[in-house]
Amino acid sequence: MARTDSPVLDSVMPKVSRAADYSLLWMAIAAGMRLSRSRVTNRAAARGIGTLAVSSLVTNQIAKRVRARKRPLTEGVPLARLAKRMPTSHSFPSGHSASAAAFAIGAGMESAPIGLGLAALGGAVGFSRVATGAHYPSDVIGGFAIGAGLAVLGAKLIPPVRVPPPGRSEPLQVELPRRADGAGLVVVANPASGSGRGGEVIDEIKQKLPKAEVVRLEKDDDVEEILDKAAARGDVLGIAGGDGTVCAAAVAAMKHDVPLAVFPGGTFNHFAGDLGVGEVDDVVDAVSQGTATKVDVAYLNDKAFLNTASAGSYPEFVRIREKYEKRIGKPLAAALAGFRVMRSDPTSRVRYDGKEFEMQLLFIGNSLYEPRGFAPSLRTRLADGLLDVRILQGATAFSLAKVVGSLLTGQLSRNKRYHEIDAPEFEMEILDGAVSLARDGELGEEADRLSLRVDYRALTVYRPPYAEI
Repeated sequence: MARTDSPVLDSVMPKVSRAADYSLLWMAIAAGMRLSRSRVTNRAAARGIGTLAVSSLVTNQIAKRVRARKRPLTEGVPLARLAKRMPTSHSFPSGHSASAAAFAIGAGMESAPIGLGLAALGGAVGFSRVATGAHYPSDVIGGFAIGAGLAVLGAKLIPPVRVPPPGRSEPLQVELPRRADGAGLVVVANPASGSGRGGEVIDEIKQKLPKAEVVRLEKDDDVEEILDKAAARGDVLGIAGGDGTVCAAAVAAMKHDVPLAVFPGGTFNHFAGDLGVGEVDDVVDAVSQGTATKVDVAYLNDKAFLNTASAGSYPEFVRIREKYEKRIGKPLAAALAGFRVMRSDPTSRVRYDGKEFEMQLLFIGNSLYEPRGFAPSLRTRLADGLLDVRILQGATAFSLAKVVGSLLTGQLSRNKRYHEIDAPEFEMEILDGAVSLARDGELGEEADRLSLRVDYRALTVYRPPYAEI
């Protein structure tokens, strides 16, 4: 293959091979994908890069040390096609090929069309390693196997997001009056939210929606009272702040029957992100064009939440997981958080649907979250009329090990101590004392009974016409 006389191979193959040096080709493609407004494309890029990083580590630090295979002899390979700097590491397996397969198949787990195109390019990279005399064909096949295997394993640990098929729980499109200059819009904004990002958002709103009224929240303000007055005098209520403040704004908007415009001014912006709003410009486009949708609002003991609620040890579980997930990844961080919480925090005896058991963790989502398991991250729909309830029972040392093992292998849903319930209503009784509650990241009261329901498409909220839900 390397000695084949072909001017096309002489000119193309070295360029393809060099482009993939140090995974620069894949990192450049991922950077371009991250610029897309498509959440699917962004997820594909993130999964592809994550899989590539693991594959590179496994290939270069482990697999290449197993067998000291020498590089192929290059006599007879056309000089124009030879790599300028031949690698000195062991030949088997091909690191370029492992990275190519890891990125292509990892990205393809989130988006099959993207994965197909990347797989063709990855195949060209693998072929170039043989054509330029850097590897034997079996080195490339071995690299492909490692990269592909790790991509499949990654999908077990963190399942890809499942997008509902067309026609199922489609977002409702609502046409509202166009407000290109922001007339009739009253925006309540917290300048201190998002580590100071709120102040920048206020400046952008004033510049891009000059006729909008902007109310700056101060430290000791009664947020609910200010939101209520703003919703009463405006045709549209805007909000820029954390998810807890966004939820309070949603309650005020529903009370006065006005649409809500959510500006991404908080730290995490979970609701805005699930709505498809990443920048202030997205909201400006929606307000200017009058495009909106209707989303569900959930209630825990008659108090609203837009994203998630939790009881018992789940808030502590999330705190520990978020502390470590950037360093060791979400699956391992979730396993570590679960282990620490179950070792340190007491369980609560609960009853639901006639069953009694010791509860360790409880997560409640407004609409169904992805991925399944105990690391829910996002929603593909905000109006499916369902609550996403996930419960983990208390565990002994032996069963705890099984739970952690199930979490790491993506088999948590098969563990008998893990429960998933998707329903429009849910009731749970706490039998041995009250537990603390949290809604949209805000700690609330304690309660010995949990009553949950969802109000289908209760809130009208602006979303840009190009946003994905």
